[in-house]
Amino acid sequence: MPKPRYVQVSLDATSYYHCVSRCVRRAFLCGVDNQTGQSFEHRRQWIEDKLQSLAGIYAIDLCAYAVMSNHYHVVLHIDKPLADSWTREDVINRWHQVFTGHALSQRYLRNESLTRAELTALDKLVEIWRARLLDISWFMRVMNEAIARQANNEDDCTGRFWEGRFKSQALLDEAALAACMTYVDLNPIRAKLADSPENSDHTSIKQRIAKALQAYQPNHPHQQPKSLMPFAGYERQDMPNGLPFRLTDYLELVDWTGRAIREDKRGHIDNQLSPILKRLNIDAKHWCYLAQNFESKFKGLVGSACKLRQACQKLGYQRTPGLKHCTAYFP
Repeated sequence: MPKPRYVQVSLDATSYYHCVSRCVRRAFLCGVDNQTGQSFEHRRQWIEDKLQSLAGIYAIDLCAYAVMSNHYHVVLHIDKPLADSWTREDVINRWHQVFTGHALSQRYLRNESLTRAELTALDKLVEIWRARLLDISWFMRVMNEAIARQANNEDDCTGRFWEGRFKSQALLDEAALAACMTYVDLNPIRAKLADSPENSDHTSIKQRIAKALQAYQPNHPHQQPKSLMPFAGYERQDMPNGLPFRLTDYLELVDWTGRAIREDKRGHIDNQLSPILKRLNIDAKHWCYLAQNFESKFKGLVGSACKLRQACQKLGYQRTPGLKHCTAYFP
């Protein structure tokens, strides 16, 4: 039986999560319907635009994404320190970009005077909204509801568009994060929708590559796409907020992995591997398997056995789900 979200998400365990939403109807999310010939390709842009828009509102960073024909993948980072730094007005303004808010918050933004009791009530609402603005369930809810309404309106129908629950995997360490992001960025190539990362439309990897080609220093966080969480480089003192890799290393890793898993190759692996693989202590053979089977092999928690046990203890689990596979693939 699936566990409730509140026992799957723990910021003490990790702030990185991989989420997948799939269509429930036969009708395409994107792509071309072979029976009717109708194209739904424009919906890919709907999803990409909505993801980037919400990432600018929520205290949630967009690390990676890929929009497929009947589902989409997204890797999210929850930025609790950012949410904690927001003022009352910051929270209200962000919440009002998604919802209508409350009569008290609307009056507050109009600079109308509020009594002490009304301000106390408003502050309670603000704290509820602050928590929701760093909640991946609320992020995915708003994301999917908006796309479902657009699709149903276009299809001139009603009813459920998405499966009841989005799939969520907690990424407990750097190895799991790198493997999952690579898995997501290579989705179109595995599905034969693209022949290279730079030609993979509606993916984070294409956006990162396009920006890197124009940047004087592609590894500098300020010269990377603003709508995506930047790569901050190797861990160090006073490290800025960002992914704990160098962008150039990650791009090399994705390119190497994409070539290694092509069907017309014999699986020959160059002895000179990417620095990320060496640093994360992942065997090249295991890495290629993870890049193709990450979603199916692991369930809710992904990382080394040590990180997995720690997360299960913090979440109050009586058992350690996925220990066998995590031990095998994340030494």
